[in-house]
Amino acid sequence: MCRVAACCLASLLAATGVANAVAQDAPPPASYVAPAITPAMADTPTPEQVLAIPPPLRKMLQERVIARHSGREQRLQALVEMIFGAQALDLQYDPLATYTLPEIWQTRRANCLAFTLLFATLAHEAGIPARVQEVDRVVSWYQDQNQGVVYSVGHVNVGVQVDGRSGTVDLDRNILYDRRGPQPISLRRALAHFYNNRGAERMTVGDSLGARAFFSAALVQAPDFAPTWNNLGVLDSRQGDLAGARAALETSLRLDARGDSALTNASVLYRRLGLLAQAQALERRLESVQRDDPFAQYMAGANAERSGDLATAIRHYRRAVQLYGNAHQFHFGLARVYFLSGQMARADHELMRARALGGSSNAQRYQAKLDGLARLRTQQARR
Repeated sequence: MCRVAACCLASLLAATGVANAVAQDAPPPASYVAPAITPAMADTPTPEQVLAIPPPLRKMLQERVIARHSGREQRLQALVEMIFGAQALDLQYDPLATYTLPEIWQTRRANCLAFTLLFATLAHEAGIPARVQEVDRVVSWYQDQNQGVVYSVGHVNVGVQVDGRSGTVDLDRNILYDRRGPQPISLRRALAHFYNNRGAERMTVGDSLGARAFFSAALVQAPDFAPTWNNLGVLDSRQGDLAGARAALETSLRLDARGDSALTNASVLYRRLGLLAQAQALERRLESVQRDDPFAQYMAGANAERSGDLATAIRHYRRAVQLYGNAHQFHFGLARVYFLSGQMARADHELMRARALGGSSNAQRYQAKLDGLARLRTQQARR
């Protein structure tokens, strides 16, 4: 299975995967219908066109943010209200909407990458210091889906500085960052994310020429952007250019030796080329990477849980907790499989840990589950 690297791009698995290195974003809800990509959208916009503020949006920013407030903190709050307010931009989250600023204005939709470019651009216009930040690995939970876990290996958001204090503005609140957290990146690297996502979109719908144009644009912005080299390897492989695919994937691995997608894709390609020893070496490296990656362990646990293999799920969830003990979501996953396997005391313990780590926003949710466990134990005792 080929894995495509992108950021904040949904549902490209089976021939592809998503996120900045290993992929797998949540599929859209069953009722979701992806918007048609018109030929105009398939054109490669310049960086200036990607970040161009439409005149009506500039006017809205001036009237609602800049003219009304002089302090940066007040402007920051006003900017958030303008972007999400029903009587203003009324922006809606769309995992497939890797849009330019003019396209965001037209559709009122954005994914995390498009939102980040929008917010950072408007913040600069309003005199608020802002920068694009990149998170190497994240796990996302979508509350409207049953066990809606998303393993994504790349995410971006906005870092802001106001009155000597720093903060983060993120479109997706249902995520867990890796332990390094958000790291500032250059605007050129942020644009590489944009072009890389667009290229992945075009490759998914079979537009090889459009995909290659976007991938080339990404490498113009950031020649060392490993996810795009991985994607070029996938594209070359699909088109039968195995030499080109090998060169691209090996470049990706030189830039990021632990890139899950490139390790997976390169090992598959080596086997296809009859290079069994090289393939096995990469597979061992991938195993090592995933063994020490709490997110990979969590995802392995979730997959085992879905297939009904509770013993394997417990093993992987416990490893995830061992590697990243402060993630309340990992403790909740472990509690769930303990409960399903009849280990009530352990399920109770892990739920209590999840509640303690989850903060006030999750306290009620976890307390309700603890109360449910208590009722179940009482019923079992009576029987």
